[in-house]
Amino acid sequence: MSAGISTRRGATINLVGEAEKILSKANPSKTFALKPENFFGLVPRLMVKEGEKVALGAPIFHSKSDPRIVFVSPVSGEVKEVVRGAKRKILEIVIEAKNGDAVVHEVPAAKALDRETVRDILLKSGAWPFIRQRPYGVLADPDIVPKAIYVSTYASAPLDVDYQFLLKNNIQDFQNGIDVLNHLSDVPVKLSVEANFLNDFESIKGVDKLPIDGPHPAGNVSVQIHNHSPLNMGEKVWEVRPEDVLNIGKLFSNGIFSAQRTIAVAGQSVLQPQYLKTTIGAHLSSLFEISGIDNTLQNRVINGDVLTGKAVALDGYLDYFNNLVTVIPEGNQYRMFGWLPFMDNKIPSLSKTSLSWLFGRKGYRTDTNMNGEERAFVVTGEMEKVFPMDIYPMQLIKACMAGDIEKMEALGIYEVIPEDFGLIDYANTSKIEAQEIIKEGIELMIKEVG
Repeated sequence: MSAGISTRRGATINLVGEAEKILSKANPSKTFALKPENFFGLVPRLMVKEGEKVALGAPIFHSKSDPRIVFVSPVSGEVKEVVRGAKRKILEIVIEAKNGDAVVHEVPAAKALDRETVRDILLKSGAWPFIRQRPYGVLADPDIVPKAIYVSTYASAPLDVDYQFLLKNNIQDFQNGIDVLNHLSDVPVKLSVEANFLNDFESIKGVDKLPIDGPHPAGNVSVQIHNHSPLNMGEKVWEVRPEDVLNIGKLFSNGIFSAQRTIAVAGQSVLQPQYLKTTIGAHLSSLFEISGIDNTLQNRVINGDVLTGKAVALDGYLDYFNNLVTVIPEGNQYRMFGWLPFMDNKIPSLSKTSLSWLFGRKGYRTDTNMNGEERAFVVTGEMEKVFPMDIYPMQLIKACMAGDIEKMEALGIYEVIPEDFGLIDYANTSKIEAQEIIKEGIELMIKEVG
């Protein structure tokens, strides 16, 4: 076991509506969608047409830069619609679920597996997109051997999932997935776990356990890499989400692409917050029919957590990597004298001028109100208090805004992805969109540096 990582910079935002430890099966979804935008930096090339029948695991589109990386159907059915945006950009490929066949891949016995065999099966089956690469958080390069592979089961974002509970019925598949991933790297998989709370993860073999302790964003892989084994120039690190590890394990057990998703439906507006078992890309209505939503409120549905997730319509679809859907009230109510420090103290704030810290023991009830508009971007020291990495976040944001590549490199752009700035978006009084600025900076780096 590696030496643990303990951070104190950050913040724990305790919101009401945490998912109860109840696991139910979601209602069957009639349609499913794959969204190319879920894969940072991807330019897709369609491999199917509207009306075409597809099997479970059949290729739907591939990466323009590397045609070996294919994205497959999570269900058998028929391609119902290809939704396009400006300049014919592909936004969604909607698949209507129907009974049908599944693509079956030949998988050698575990003793016969090597790196090339594992890589080829992951590529052909469509499971390769489960693996993302640092720097930048892009799809992993199949032709390299990474410095390490990180799997983080420590979730620290508001209302985030409990991976101990989520994986408890699939520990053997999870172990199989770990064994497969170990063929892709020269060192054991780094398994991040909550310090002093290993439980079922104690039985996992072939991993280097990394105990984590601290407030959000301690659960972010970027923070763990930075504090455990920082990236040097030219090094690559891969990341796989825990449920995708077990999906890989299932693939190598039966040869069929696994698109399992266990979703925590949480938030103040959810009537019965709980865990629901479904499939990648499922229609959100199949979840809400079980958990229920308070329709007396105007709500915002978020694919992900409240800090880094994306707003989606009630008739939208799950994002590819999601294990959490959050529903909270819209903040479209004007609060008179809301700027006064003693007003609405039950709204969570990281500022000591508010008395909110006295009221949050049982969880805060909040909404999406930003309580003001964008203001002057000035030095306050707020960002550094919630950013547990040896990086100057404000200077990096300014370098991204200026498009100064040399400064971006010197200030640590290779070590971060946009979601690492979610808490900064929440904490800073300038109310700038730090995540969007970092995203644009990374896009510039990919374009100019590669």
